[in-house]
Amino acid sequence: MPEVGAAKSALRTDLLSRRRARPPAERETAAAAVAATLLRVLARCRAFAAYVPEPEEPGHGRIPAAFTQLGARVLLPVVPAEGADLAWAVDTGRLAPGRSALLEPVGPRPGPTAVGTADVVVVPALSVAADGTRLGRGGGYYDRALRYVRDDAVLVAVVFDDEPVDHLPAEPHDRRVTAVVTPSGGWQELHRAE
Repeated sequence: MPEVGAAKSALRTDLLSRRRARPPAERETAAAAVAATLLRVLARCRAFAAYVPEPEEPGHGRIPAAFTQLGARVLLPVVPAEGADLAWAVDTGRLAPGRSALLEPVGPRPGPTAVGTADVVVVPALSVAADGTRLGRGGGYYDRALRYVRDDAVLVAVVFDDEPVDHLPAEPHDRRVTAVVTPSGGWQELHRAE
C-alpha cells in the first residue's frame, strides 16, 4: 500500500509544519485545557498509560505532571536504545532525557507488555478521523505498543482543535482510538468502524 504511506507522509509534513507555527500562547492555552480535561475524565482511573508531550504537541508542559494529583499508577513510554518496541516505566514524577533527548520517566521499568495493565491509554497523534483512525509520527512505536493493550481498554488521542478530520488514510495494522481530546472540545467519544 505505497500510496497510503505516501498520503500519510504528506499529511505528517503539513501537520507538523502547522504545529511548529502555532504561537506559544496558543500552545499554553491548549496545554491547560487538555490537562484539565484529562484530569477530570481520568479521576477515577486506577491505572493508565500516557506520554510526555514534545514542545509542539498539545499538553506540553502540563502533562504528565498534572497526573500526580490522581494517585493512579501511570505508565509512560521509554524509547528503547535498541529494538522497535516501546518500553514502559512507572511515572514517579521525575523525568530525564532519553533517546533523541525525549523526556522519559526514571521509575521502575516493567517492560513492553506493561501497557496491557492500563484501563486507559492516552496516545499522541497528529490527527484523528471520525472513525478513530489515528495518524502518528510514522515511527510505528505506538502501532507496535498498542498490540499489547487490552481490547476493553479506552484509547484516547490528544490533538489540537483543527486536527480532527472526517477521514484519514489507514493501513491494516492501524488500531483505532476510542476517543479524542481537543483543547476546546474536551473529551469526545468516537464511533469506531471495526
